[in-house]
Amino acid sequence: MKNQYKLKPVALAVGLGLFATAPIALAQQADETEVERESTIEEVVTTGSRLQGSAAAVVEERKNQAFVADILGAEQLSRSGDSDAASALRRVTGLTLVDGKFIYVRGLGERYSSARINGASIPSPDLTRNVVPLDIIPSTIIESMAVQKVFSPSMPAAFGGGNIDIRTRSLPDDFIFNVEAGVGLNSNADDGYTYNRNDDGIPDGIRDAIGRYQGDFSLRNIINTDGLSGSGNSAGDQARAINASLAKQLPRDMVLKEESLDPNFDLKATLGNSFDESWLGGTIGVLAAASYDNDWDVSERRNAVISNNAEAGCSTSLETAEDVSNSCYNTLSETTVTQETERLNGFFTAGYELDTHSVSYTKIYLEDSEDESEFGIKQSPNGSNLKTIAGTGIANREHEFKYEERVLNVDQFRGQHTFMDYWGVGFDWQYTESKAETEIPTEVSYRFDDIYNTDGSFSETRVTGDDNRAIFQFVDMEDNVKSYGGNFSLPLMFSGLELELKAGYDFVDKARYYNTSRFSLDNASGSRLSVLDDLDNVLGVTGYLTDEVIDENDFRITFREPGAPNADDYLAAQKIDAYYGEFDAIFDNTWRVSGGIRYEDFKQVSLATSSLIFDEQDLNNYFNPQRVIDSSISEDDVYTALSLTYMANENYQLRFGYGETVVRPDLRETVPVAYYDPTTDIRTFGTAGLQSSDLRNYDARFEYYADNGDNYTVAAFYKDIENPIESVLRVGDEDYTLIYVNGESAEVYGVEFEWLHDLGYLANGFFTSGNLTWSDSEASIDPALAGNLTNPTKRMTGHSEYVANFQLNYDSANGEHSTSLVYNVFGERILAAGVGGREDAYEQPFHSLDLVYNYYPSFSSKIGFKVKNILGEDQEVTQSDILVRSKEVGTVVSLSYSYEF
Repeated sequence: MKNQYKLKPVALAVGLGLFATAPIALAQQADETEVERESTIEEVVTTGSRLQGSAAAVVEERKNQAFVADILGAEQLSRSGDSDAASALRRVTGLTLVDGKFIYVRGLGERYSSARINGASIPSPDLTRNVVPLDIIPSTIIESMAVQKVFSPSMPAAFGGGNIDIRTRSLPDDFIFNVEAGVGLNSNADDGYTYNRNDDGIPDGIRDAIGRYQGDFSLRNIINTDGLSGSGNSAGDQARAINASLAKQLPRDMVLKEESLDPNFDLKATLGNSFDESWLGGTIGVLAAASYDNDWDVSERRNAVISNNAEAGCSTSLETAEDVSNSCYNTLSETTVTQETERLNGFFTAGYELDTHSVSYTKIYLEDSEDESEFGIKQSPNGSNLKTIAGTGIANREHEFKYEERVLNVDQFRGQHTFMDYWGVGFDWQYTESKAETEIPTEVSYRFDDIYNTDGSFSETRVTGDDNRAIFQFVDMEDNVKSYGGNFSLPLMFSGLELELKAGYDFVDKARYYNTSRFSLDNASGSRLSVLDDLDNVLGVTGYLTDEVIDENDFRITFREPGAPNADDYLAAQKIDAYYGEFDAIFDNTWRVSGGIRYEDFKQVSLATSSLIFDEQDLNNYFNPQRVIDSSISEDDVYTALSLTYMANENYQLRFGYGETVVRPDLRETVPVAYYDPTTDIRTFGTAGLQSSDLRNYDARFEYYADNGDNYTVAAFYKDIENPIESVLRVGDEDYTLIYVNGESAEVYGVEFEWLHDLGYLANGFFTSGNLTWSDSEASIDPALAGNLTNPTKRMTGHSEYVANFQLNYDSANGEHSTSLVYNVFGERILAAGVGGREDAYEQPFHSLDLVYNYYPSFSSKIGFKVKNILGEDQEVTQSDILVRSKEVGTVVSLSYSYEF
């Protein structure tokens, strides 16, 4: 029945697409028969075909690249309805989107891809990765994106699957002013659960107390530090009062409220112009853009740890005693998550052009915040402390609240110069300073026991006297990057030979500071406190921590910062000096040979630290020479690249490429500090001493360009990887942990297909585009490092065997209508390797189907209609063919209107 139900949205999507396009196509068919089909790519662009024209325009740039690259233009982004860089890039051949943020190239994990803005390295506001979460970059500031899959010496050597260069909007030729407003509805977000969040971070009084009491809030330490004295229990009472006063400063008004959620909405505006100045005869241009959007999502989620003896036919439900005795799980949690995402983005650029010279300044400010509440039941049939409702009548209830703010701030200066009087020498340069900041001023977790009677009816919810009944965590991260470089080019012309020589320099200086402070508020009396007697009032259960309850039940605050040599904070720095030389030679317009070498001097250090550094001994514990050495990477090497292209005529090309590159550990992966990965929700530890992975990359590609604008590509690739960085699971009774290890070797190989094909012979105005990637991989891990890894030889973590993107598109002849039905799917991929006899955990294929329709009532206006995730599938992860994780994904319908003045 489930599969039959799933067919209905597909039929609906196709019906909507045909409904939106077929009547228009029929009405204009007579007119279109009088329009001659153009014979070249350039002519197709001039006909005004919106979707097909924009797709063909970027084909020309791709065709002229010395090294294989895929290009996405701004018009393509608009027509596919993608609001940010991440969602747009999943349309590129061989690219998949993970967690809505990270791009996997050719089935490889996010560590094998990198992103730059206008050729400059930028910091990441993500707490757990060097890689920039691309969902933070809105499509409104993007001119185009180039995804280079074959290494060239002008690019960073940290190159695995590909490098993404995001090119921001250029200066306008004339006056431009447009505004856009949109509204949307998420099928999962009619009603949700909100709360009163705290935006202030650690209270000042608690921050001061950490220093005063050196992180120890125990009564004994308070008495000793403050010199408290008195008869009887007087000193203890005073210390208890001081501790209680600190506890009362924690944000405790975290009561859930169920309410109707506002619709999604967004606002965008762009203003720009150019001016001729008479002094030197140049042109001044300015462009400013701003956008704001607010989205809601409510999802039911399941997270589980399977038991080591789970077998086929075991129960995935824990509602009866029989389920418990035959359970698949050690722990199972089922929760409801409400998430509000708010984005505010600003973009400004100004520049000056004079003859063959131009300089510009660009400012990018991106602010992204997520406010999340989660509550539900965690059951443990086999654990020693937590029992199920069906087992002993006790279930553990958890309520969690988290508010995270991310900011990316970029200042960039660029210049391009061509000196026509000096052999046409070209010089381009950039200087960029950028900062990424992430703050979590609210992260609170409450734990309760729900008690049930023998007949299954609810009795009460209570708080026991054990630790960690309420946890408060505050996180700050700052990442600063300075990036600058320049490139010289010299074009030379000989008989039958066009030659360009290039040389350049890149410098990147990066520093990161990460700090987390964790407090618990526990019932020190050890008694059980009843906080709820009616499940109808369960949303308000977290409001029990009043001042009176703290005083009467001896609730005490504890600072949970680990001392040396353990830590949960870190400092990290990275510096890269790079030089390269490159050539590009074209012989008789038939053969093209490009290549060169790149030298990089790379240094990185990541040091675990703590706010509990109060004296020289603490300092030596954290920063002794051996710890610094163990946490450092220092290497320099030469990386080569060669590309060969055969161009028989204008219609087809045959390319071959080879490159030597490297993939380095992320800053955090080399620090033995624990954190929860937001993508996997798994407790993760860095590993000191991780080594970089060396890669040898081989590529072959055949490209065919038809006279009518159709084009087809077939490619093959192979990657040989030494010391691949792999993630390995460790499994406890109630939770997973994950560590990183170097494998012995790995290889990835596959083929890609891509096409743009006119369907005018079937119906005027229709065409199809898409791509398909099939690949396989194998990683071998030394059993001595693998622990009790179930499969020491396996597919690489994050690798999908196939990735497919299909689009059915329609362009009206008069340019007033365009429609796309867009489908994307990836093959199952290993989320983490299994251990202890458990198989690897696989993220299951997610079938995404979107419909985008645009109507242009006039040259200056557009009405957009979009349906995302028509199929409404859940995201799922299985292990040993048992469901261990699921998340609902809603269908979003949106309508927008834009006008250009």
